[in-house]
Formats: sequence, C-alpha cells, structure tokens
Amino acid sequence: MRCLLLSEHPVQVLFFASFSEKMVKKNSRVSVHSMLTAVSSQPVGSGKTHPLSVLDHAMGLHTVHVVFYYKRNPFGIFDVDPLRIALSEVLCLYPQVTGRLTRGESGNWLVKCNDAGVRVLRAKVEATMDEWLRSADGSEEKDLTFWEEIPEEPSTWSPFRIQVNEFEGGGVAFGLSCTHMNADPTSITILFKSWIESHRQEPIEHPPLFSSTTLHHQQVPNSSIKSDNYYATKGNAETPSVKMVTATFKFSDSAIKKWLDEVHVQCAKATPFELLAALFWTRVAHLKAPKNDNKHSLSICLDFRRLVQPPISLGYFGNALHFSLLTLDEEEMDYGKLGHVVELVHRHISDVGEEEIWSVVDWFESQKEEGGKYAEPFRMYGPELTCVSMEHMIIGHKSLMFSASFKSDEKPVHVSCHVGNVRGEGLIVVLPSVEEGLARTVMVTLPEEEMPKLCEDQAIHCLQPTMLIGGR
Repeated sequence: MRCLLLSEHPVQVLFFASFSEKMVKKNSRVSVHSMLTAVSSQPVGSGKTHPLSVLDHAMGLHTVHVVFYYKRNPFGIFDVDPLRIALSEVLCLYPQVTGRLTRGESGNWLVKCNDAGVRVLRAKVEATMDEWLRSADGSEEKDLTFWEEIPEEPSTWSPFRIQVNEFEGGGVAFGLSCTHMNADPTSITILFKSWIESHRQEPIEHPPLFSSTTLHHQQVPNSSIKSDNYYATKGNAETPSVKMVTATFKFSDSAIKKWLDEVHVQCAKATPFELLAALFWTRVAHLKAPKNDNKHSLSICLDFRRLVQPPISLGYFGNALHFSLLTLDEEEMDYGKLGHVVELVHRHISDVGEEEIWSVVDWFESQKEEGGKYAEPFRMYGPELTCVSMEHMIIGHKSLMFSASFKSDEKPVHVSCHVGNVRGEGLIVVLPSVEEGLARTVMVTLPEEEMPKLCEDQAIHCLQPTMLIGGR
C-alpha cells in the first residue's frame, strides 16, 4: 500500500492512496475512496501503556458503531486544515485512542501508546440523506462505519476508525467504530463531541479520564447479589448464530408524554426509557415461541458513571456498563397490563445500587486465571433480550449526543448506535432524539423473521413512530 506524508503543516497525517478489495463492499451504496491516518499534534511519551480494565476485557466479543448525521455538510470538504488540525489536537488528549493493542506479561490486553494514529476514511453515498434514512436497512447503515476484525497480531491494526460519508445533494454522516474492549457508546460520543469542541475552539466539556483505578473501590464484596449468578449463567450460555436485522423507531415528545400519562396510575415516576423498554419487551415477547417455563427475561444495561458515589466523570474512557436481569411470567407480560410492566421495570432499575455494581466488578475480578490473566470474554448482549439505556446522556434539557454541533444551528439530525456480534433474542437501544423533551429513538435488533411483525405491531403504532433505517 503506497502512502504519502502531508507535511505542509505541523500536524502530520498519513494519506493512503490505494485500498485492499475488502474495504469496498459489493453492491453497497457506500463507496470508500480514500483513507487517512490522523495522529496527535504532540507525541506521547515513550513507553507509555494503558491496561484495559476487567470490564473492558468482558466486552471482548463486541464492537461499537455510532453514526452522527448532519443534514448539511458543515465544512464542505472533510480534509480542510481547521478540521484536520482540530482532530489532531484533540487526539493529544487521547493517547489510548491513537495507540495499538498488545498483550501484557499476564496475557491481558493493554494499549501501547505509540502515536500510531486513528484510521480516517472518506466515502461517498449514492443517495440523498432523506432517501438513505427512508430506504437503508440496519446492515447497510453499518457501511457508514468501517470495520475489520482484530487480527492475531494487532500491533499495526487500528482499533478506532472514523468514516466521513458525504451524501448526494449535501449532508454528511460521521461513523465512529471501535472494539467494545476499548470504549463504550458514552466514550465514543464524548470523543466525537470533544473533536467538535476543539474545532470550534471551545473548552473540552468532558476531558477524558483514563485512570486504571477508577473501577477500584473499598466496599466489601457481597457474593449474594443476584447479578453474580446472572453473569455466571450468561457465561455458560450457548447462542446459535442467526441473521439479525435492525429497525429504527422515532417517538415524539407528545406521544411519550401521552403514554406516560396513560401509565401514571401504575407508575407515577416512569421515565421514557422505562416506558419504551416495557413496551418493546412485551411486544417482542409476543413474537417469540412459547417457553417451557412461561418466563420472559430482559437484560437491562445501564451506564453506571452516575450511579456510584462519588460519580465517575462522563469523560471516563472505557466501559462502565452494568447488566442485570428482570424475569416475569407470562401473565405479567400481558399487554393489557403495560403499566404494571412499566412499574416492574422502574422498580428493578431503582434497585440497582452501588453494592450490586461493585459486586459484579468483583465477580469478574474473581474469574482471573492463575497468573492474573482475565477469563475469556463471553457474549454480554445475549442470549436473552437486552435493552440499553442512554438516558444518562441527557443532562437537564440537553442531550450530549445532539450537542455535537459544528455550528450553533447545525446539530445532528439523527444519531444511531449499533453493537456488533449480537446474538440470542435481540437488542433494544433507547437513545435521545433530535427533538427536545421526552422524544426518544429506539433501535431494535431481532432475528430476521421476527422484524416484519414488530414493524407492523399495532401497540407500537399507537405511539405513532416515524420509521427510519430498516423500519419500512
């Protein structure tokens, strides 16, 4: 592969002028035409490394893909100097992002902070943005982020990718992807937001925190916490591979308010996430084959940065996710009792506390092999239906996902979040929406044969969703 160093500015960026064939997906409307390697404008100190945490290692089977859509291209051509320089400047704060994965003496993963850089790709989309949002499916949307599986020898492999996709007639989508070991969706969002703040020459609102002691605590482990058994069972579960598809539903502020009023008697303190988690859980349950024990389980994934004391900074770069299980019987899942299910989801989330969170961290630590090597990862998103909350990204009336604005009037019109290697019953991700207030976006990943029925479900259509990617 031939490369050319662009050195007319202090910032050094490698431009790769040719591509291997695997970078271009056949029959895709997304065509990658160039690639850069962006490095930080200031080199990191020699020999610096960053060990991945026990929770980072636990996410080793998954990837994260976040896409930010802008109706208008806010800067014309991507590699203009100010934006390129802003990226290199913000990468000075993220040496773990520009580094490369390697194994330490114990066999655990760590990042060698060697300034190797972040892969940045440019692509053209053979559709307008409106056409794309109407017609693309979840698999095609992933073409907006470029990914290669981690090789056996990852010393030259970039675990972080940024893909800039330009649509016909204007508009651009930024697709960020990484191994889930390196970062969770919150970390990726804050990284992108920091890049834009650097471009606007504004202070970085949430500077990155990479402290390896962040997940250490002083509490006495409680082995009786029920989530410990849940994680142990999950680790032994077998999940056959089937084709999964994704659809996106957008719910307005007024629709969510109306339905929160409907369930107010049963659950006066219900949140939009709890309402939508209960609604989609009950509707997906109706699509599944009856179970022998007449039980339905939902794995609820919460970001715990603000659930512990003292709170962990939103800038903490890594994984701070807690999964816990809620199981109900067939009668409780009846749609006529949606308010009751909302109340049970609300109660379950309210009961998640520090003791349970740290107990799970302790459980993962206890699985170390002799010599200190962490246990092999297992599938965290599965086998049961999993529902992820991004409610913590809304602070007051401000959504951090939609505050990533190149200009004051050019915030994203849509943000999506995919998790790679999901198996089992499926995944529900509840995100903030571009509309302020209680509006939410729900991305649902299910086995292919189940999705058409969900998209036609009348209980969901009572909330009058706008159907986007894969929902038509």
